[in-house]
Amino acid sequence: MRLRTRVVATAATLPLILGAAACGAEKKADTTATGGTGSTPTSTPVSTPTAPPLKVAPAVNHLTTASFLPAMKKAIATKTTLRTTMRMVAGGEVMTVTGVQSTKPVAMQLDMSGSMVGGKAKMIVTGGKLYVSMKDLTPAGKFVKVDPKNSSDPQAAAFGSMLEEMDPTKTFDAFDGGLLSVKFVRAETVAGAKLDRYAVTVDTAKALKAQGQPAVAGMPKTLVYALWMDAANLMRKVSFEMPGVSMTMTAGDWGKPVSIKAPPASAIVKR
Repeated sequence: MRLRTRVVATAATLPLILGAAACGAEKKADTTATGGTGSTPTSTPVSTPTAPPLKVAPAVNHLTTASFLPAMKKAIATKTTLRTTMRMVAGGEVMTVTGVQSTKPVAMQLDMSGSMVGGKAKMIVTGGKLYVSMKDLTPAGKFVKVDPKNSSDPQAAAFGSMLEEMDPTKTFDAFDGGLLSVKFVRAETVAGAKLDRYAVTVDTAKALKAQGQPAVAGMPKTLVYALWMDAANLMRKVSFEMPGVSMTMTAGDWGKPVSIKAPPASAIVKR
């Protein structure tokens, strides 16, 4: 259960981990000049129109290692809701997740499928509580309620850190501690949107330490995320690969209203 929770929580919080960039479009300018001669050049003067001023493309200021975090924080502060889709492959097993979340107040709903979660599963976080519906844990359509602050509950130890990982300020701590470099790669069009692609390199041990988490065996020393940012300075796509694991997530509907509710009392079961 701990492994499943960690995989889901990590994937679900990526939109908060990564959040900003600016993209620009360059305009190409044409210059024209016309002229000619009459049949009698010595007696018929020829006028040549003045060429229009050359249009200079506006400068494009891409994010740098120094500007990445401030831009990310500013962008996330203005948009506190989003929807995501994610596909993760770990150890040959595939998991897909669709999610909706809010950062103010902290709330999330995840619908998952794949062998890592026993087929299908759902997680809802709202009101400081976590509700889980998962094979081998609950009957179909039912949820268990977990209070992350209840130290006497063994399930709380498995799920409790999820709420902290959803806190954007904790995410900023991780990047403040682990960010190594940010490099603009190129401008690309993804799903009809003009985006800027960046390579973001993170020191994994330092990032975990900044969040108060121990180093994880088998994790590479550094991890490079590919991030696509839109003109509103919001992450639209992110992916990474490491030995045995790959993930791609898309994000959208930033700032649009969401509704995340706890399951009804009739759907809550005891463990």
